[in-house]
Amino acid sequence: MSIQSRNNVQILGEGSVTMLFAHGFGCDLSMWRNFAPSFASRYRTVVFDLVGGGQSDLSAYNRTKYGSLSGYADDVIEIIEECAKGPTIYVGHSVSTMIGMLAAIQRPDLFLANVMIGPSPSFIDDGDYSGGFSREDIDELLGALDSNYLGWSSTMAPAIMGSPEQPELADELTNSFFRTDPEIARHFARVTFLADHRGDLSSVTTPTLIVQSSDDLLAPLSVGEYMHRNIAGSSLSIVANVGHCPHLSAPGPSKEAAEAFLGTLGY
Repeated sequence: MSIQSRNNVQILGEGSVTMLFAHGFGCDLSMWRNFAPSFASRYRTVVFDLVGGGQSDLSAYNRTKYGSLSGYADDVIEIIEECAKGPTIYVGHSVSTMIGMLAAIQRPDLFLANVMIGPSPSFIDDGDYSGGFSREDIDELLGALDSNYLGWSSTMAPAIMGSPEQPELADELTNSFFRTDPEIARHFARVTFLADHRGDLSSVTTPTLIVQSSDDLLAPLSVGEYMHRNIAGSSLSIVANVGHCPHLSAPGPSKEAAEAFLGTLGY
């Protein structure tokens, strides 16, 4: 099985620098349609599906390998080695921000910069750390997903998307959740919502931008501020947006934040 078919890799544009875009839980590469194409005139832009999502090869899904985010990070490294030309700017959303961070810690030589949209190193409150949810909240969320995946998707997708003035986006996210294999979604949800990568933040050496919605159910402002404090030299940009997907609901301001950050690096 080729890496490109495994991850449904699609390449647009050419340039001496590559931009690699990674989607979040329950999504696919189409979620970058309002974001990635605007960079294709200057960069080699690469979009792909995480194994288990979109048009990836579901036969490649291995519960052991993907029992932690490190398995996905290994895939990202392989995609860069196979499909990138020159150094890579990684743009991740939600759980894929942590996947890219782990990949960059493992292979910093492959990464020019890391743009994190709606990141969270841990969703669970712990002492002075406010992740947005108690452990009981997360257990209830996962229990609801186990008992009624379609019902859970219908309820959670609109809450995650936010952006009440654009209800079509909530419908799109709901349908994306519906298309995801329920067993894979249940497994990936546990990997996502029970992960704790706070201890990895101090190991980041790649220039990092944190793009944070001003009102985000899954990644509240306190999380973005925590990451900014704990990733040396990072930048934090707050985008006026309700919801967890500003690359869809507020693509203009999100792209402006990314462009300004890349400009400071000379790209």
